[in-house]
Amino acid sequence: MAFLIFTGGSNCLSPVQFAMSENKSPQEHPLANILINVIVPVLILSYLSKDPDIQEKLGKVAKPWHIGPVKAMVLALALPLGYGAWHFIKTRKGNFFSALGFISVLLSGGLTLYLWNKDGTVKPNAGMLFGIKEALIPFILGIAILTSHRTASPLIRVFLYNDSIFDIPKIENRVAEISAQANYQKLLFGATKLFAASFFLSSLMNLGLAQWFFRGFDANAIDALEKFNSIIAKVTGWGFAVIGVPILIFLFFTLRSLMKGLGKLTGLKDDELMLPR
Repeated sequence: MAFLIFTGGSNCLSPVQFAMSENKSPQEHPLANILINVIVPVLILSYLSKDPDIQEKLGKVAKPWHIGPVKAMVLALALPLGYGAWHFIKTRKGNFFSALGFISVLLSGGLTLYLWNKDGTVKPNAGMLFGIKEALIPFILGIAILTSHRTASPLIRVFLYNDSIFDIPKIENRVAEISAQANYQKLLFGATKLFAASFFLSSLMNLGLAQWFFRGFDANAIDALEKFNSIIAKVTGWGFAVIGVPILIFLFFTLRSLMKGLGKLTGLKDDELMLPR
């Protein structure tokens, strides 16, 4: 549910967003982003999804906070949707990652409606379909990053190699002075491929994580909907750590590789490549 570019998840603060510091307009607070898009929905799906009637049938005690799988799923989806809408109203500007998170949440809700049967069971292919959903957005982003390299607005310049991090005019003036445009473009394409690879890795890990947690899932169990919500909570929560941390490391490796290449090409030191902080 959380978008990790590391998506989300499929569905939370991405390493790309961490790396991009935007000084010109107000941005989402990282802690609020993680709390509302990941932690609170995970807690809701984990602890509120149990159905009181089913708990009684299973001989278990229903707690006051057990509101059932349907209400819990609606509430868990409503939080990131409401937060995204609030952020847009507050800033009057679209946010790339909020938009992707919004799409991811809608896909989660729509897929859930499809997978849940009226008799309280779940379609048997739930694990594969949810895994594909989790993998879809980072895969599309990886393709977009690669294909944008030869366009007027390469996405590497939007996400990573931008004028909020690098002193691009100084770098490009130096490249022009030494007539190294071809090597400069080759270097940027190398960084683009590394950057896109992080999204492809995220896509594979999202798919694998979903398959792992859905293993042994009984789609016809009396409490199938509750277990479905519990699995979604695990995929979301573990996805932030298991997928996010490696991709964050991958991103900074790409950043460091780009800086090393630029320094070798231009003769500029790290503090000359970067904007002063």
